Amino acid sequence: MLGLYVAILSTSKDKVNMARILGVDIPDNKKVPYALRYIKGVGPAIANEVVERLGLDPNMRAKDLTEEDLSKIANLLDKEYIVEGELIRRVKDNIKRLIDIKSYRGKRHRLSLPVRGQRTRYNARTRKGPRKVVSGVSVRKAVSKT
Repeated sequence: MLGLYVAILSTSKDKVNMARILGVDIPDNKKVPYALRYIKGVGPAIANEVVERLGLDPNMRAKDLTEEDLSKIANLLDKEYIVEGELIRRVKDNIKRLIDIKSYRGKRHRLSLPVRGQRTRYNARTRKGPRKVVSGVSVRKAVSKT
């Protein structure tokens, strides 16, 4: 799995120490359940479950966590949940598998089109990219002339 990575970064006198769990900077001024959500794969339910299982105060700020608390959080996330690099790797592998078996969803991924049944006639600009010009005249200009 992921290598265990917990660190406290100390910077200049202006800034306070910033916690780093599994390679992600955790904001100091937020409460622990909200700060944990900055880790990819940790949402509200998992963040609250981690805080509850470790017996941490949910109203405590992330800057008040000790190094022991940080290492407990990192150990729990690393052993029991799929987060950060492992999660990203699994999603990429799943998409690659769909493309390799030539499923409908895989074809949609390969063509950079919406995968989940959305309409593409007028929308889906995020996946399709900018509009393509046909013979130097855009569609709107051609329609307005007639």
